[in-house]
Amino acid sequence: MSTYTQIIYQLVFSTKNREHALQSENRKELYKYIWGILKNKKCHLYQIGGIADHIHIITHLHPSIALSSLIKDIKLASSEHIKSHNLFEGFSGWQEGYGAFTYSIKDKDRPIEYVKNQEEHHRNKTFREEYIDLLNEHGIVFDEKFLL
Repeated sequence: MSTYTQIIYQLVFSTKNREHALQSENRKELYKYIWGILKNKKCHLYQIGGIADHIHIITHLHPSIALSSLIKDIKLASSEHIKSHNLFEGFSGWQEGYGAFTYSIKDKDRPIEYVKNQEEHHRNKTFREEYIDLLNEHGIVFDEKFLL
């Protein structure tokens, strides 16, 4: 029997200390680089976006890829790329940890549209507020003292 999956992930992580380092002029290059990482790991990218202090990635993971390994690879490789190409002057790295939220394939349009409109969402909501909303929406119990 072959392996089949239809799980859509929304991956979310922030810059270290939520630095506002990801300035808009070089974000597309960062996103393109991350897309290349996903492609090399046979993952399908549906959408990537963010603002100055965090990014969201909507993707399907290939069944042979472990989520934690993928996040580690994305963070390490993209940090190196950012630093070696001087993409973002104030960037000192990614935060420790991440959020990973799942959706069924039939519900993929909602997170895709949400990530497309990050600039709009963050006119009225901080990253912290957005992240708490995601945790609550997905029924994840958390302790606010661990949210930077």
